[in-house]
Amino acid sequence: AATSSDEEDDSDSSTKPIRSEKKKNPASLFQTGGDPPKEKKSKKKVPPKGAESEAETPEAQQKNSNKKGKAKKSKKKEERPPSPVIEVDNLEEFVLQPAPQGVTVKCRVTRDKKGMDRGLYPTYYLHLDNDKKVFLLAGRKRKKSKTSNYLISIDPTDLSRGGENFIGKLRSNLMGTRFTVFDNGANPDRANADWSNVRQELSAVVYETNVLGFKGPRKMTVIIPGMNADCERVPIRPRNDNDGLLMRWQNRNMDNVIELHNKAPVWNDETQSYVLNFHGRVTHASVKNFQIVHSSDPDYIVMQFGRVADDAFTMDYNYPLCAVQAFAIALSSFDGKLACE
Repeated sequence: AATSSDEEDDSDSSTKPIRSEKKKNPASLFQTGGDPPKEKKSKKKVPPKGAESEAETPEAQQKNSNKKGKAKKSKKKEERPPSPVIEVDNLEEFVLQPAPQGVTVKCRVTRDKKGMDRGLYPTYYLHLDNDKKVFLLAGRKRKKSKTSNYLISIDPTDLSRGGENFIGKLRSNLMGTRFTVFDNGANPDRANADWSNVRQELSAVVYETNVLGFKGPRKMTVIIPGMNADCERVPIRPRNDNDGLLMRWQNRNMDNVIELHNKAPVWNDETQSYVLNFHGRVTHASVKNFQIVHSSDPDYIVMQFGRVADDAFTMDYNYPLCAVQAFAIALSSFDGKLACE
């Protein structure tokens, strides 16, 4: 187990005093337009993710490097806390709705490589990480596509583009370093008169090529639409390629746009690796392990993702992300073309 001084050096949410709880409501970080949050909503204090984790025994920080070797186990085996009870009455509605404020939605991603071409085109399944293991989403890379293109479906058996279960897609640039996440709306070329049927951009992910070559942690920037005063996502429906989240971010046109980053892991001399504290939710070292935060409150974990077995990963997300956004961000980290490992 990591020594107490290591944990303090990690400047992690589990050891820092939770001052941000009094300082600001994390929901205000993501609001981009309209009036300030209504009084009744602002009273609903959202504890930062670290506060929820205070009840857990902070496990040894897990390796976050691509070095070989197993992460050290803590002396006392920690039971992974299950997801809170979450009712999924309407699956399509649930996966596009932001996580409830103050609730961490805990999920599990499994990768299926079995079958004829699953080695090249695995299918990824997302379930709630609770007793019922409720299925949420499936994703698979499309064949014969010039760039990496993943279809996301609310039916594990129907991953077709034309099917009624198609809920969104993840598309990369030619380099495989920039990704955009769309819902299941129409292409702008097929827009109706008032543009109401045009697809929304739900998020974008930018991976920086690593200056250290193939060693060291990845750097990610995640761009998402902001939230309005009613805590609903501001619709971003680009009419052309120059109006999307990536172009807005590149041109620093940040109206109704929020920029997030992965939390920088800290080098640990003892384990000779980069580490992050995942509070027992991640058990295997992997370059794919990450936590997404807002620079104004790095204690509030918007999303975290990490390996727990060869083909199993945990994926936890908080307000303002929805399941489709978080799953697509996770899928981008699997992409084979990433020149940033």
